[in-house]
Amino acid sequence: MIDHLSNFLKGALMGAANVIPGVSGGTMALLTGIFGRLVDAIKAFDAAAVRLVLRGRFRAFSAHVDLPFLAAVGIGVLASILTLARLLEYLFEHQAVNVWSFFFGLILASVYFVGRTIRRWSVPVLLLFALGTVVAGGIIFLEPASENASVPYLLLCGAVAMCSMILPGISGSYVLLLMGNYQLVMIEAVTGFRLEILIPVGIGAVAGLAAFARVLSWIFARFRDQTTALLTGFIFGSLVVIWPWKRAIEETFGEKVKVVGYHYAWPEPSLETAVAVAMMLAGVVAIAAVETAAGKTRND
Repeated sequence: MIDHLSNFLKGALMGAANVIPGVSGGTMALLTGIFGRLVDAIKAFDAAAVRLVLRGRFRAFSAHVDLPFLAAVGIGVLASILTLARLLEYLFEHQAVNVWSFFFGLILASVYFVGRTIRRWSVPVLLLFALGTVVAGGIIFLEPASENASVPYLLLCGAVAMCSMILPGISGSYVLLLMGNYQLVMIEAVTGFRLEILIPVGIGAVAGLAAFARVLSWIFARFRDQTTALLTGFIFGSLVVIWPWKRAIEETFGEKVKVVGYHYAWPEPSLETAVAVAMMLAGVVAIAAVETAAGKTRND
């Protein structure tokens, strides 16, 4: 029971991260120590899992895909998204700099706590960390592609967007925006229930996630330090998006407004800046508390 509650809370942290613009639930999965298990569970949805279901061996299927773990994490994610979305919307509207500052401290501390799980730093590990930083930080400066409704491209959009959602530091919706199909998929297809768009995107998402999980699980098991360094770089690079003192560049997609970039600035000395820095420190303390709790759970 304690294990299920712990996984629920970790899922809740992932859900909270997914609500935050520019933050990935994968960051929290990596920080709380469930990233590898989550990827392995996703990977387990294979032909063997299908055969177990068709034969009515549901208990064996549950064990094969680690269903109790996935259920606890999934319920935590959904509960967190449903409860925090409105609160964060209000806070971003009225206390944007302080909220961004808190999350900046949160992500900055995540870099340290995730990075320290790397057992041996070497030149390849350092290079992969730098690569992850450049990729995640550079994404925000890319120009969105043109809209493309061809079936092969929709399959690719579904696969890439879904895979990016489980990677720490990378936003799946922003990747879809860069690929030029955010409006087509998230606005027109979803609101209009356009199956000719949703079906190929969905197929691409499922197939891409299944294949990506298998590859990521294999790499993570054999090159743990290198993979962790790359993912830590993704988290570090995402700080560009989290920087508190910025002005959003927005674009309207139908009735929805989507941030497509930012104008950045340095803070001016003031009481407001001091409060924002205090919020950064609060974010650092929050992550330190999460890591301490997760560490105790892993050692139990």
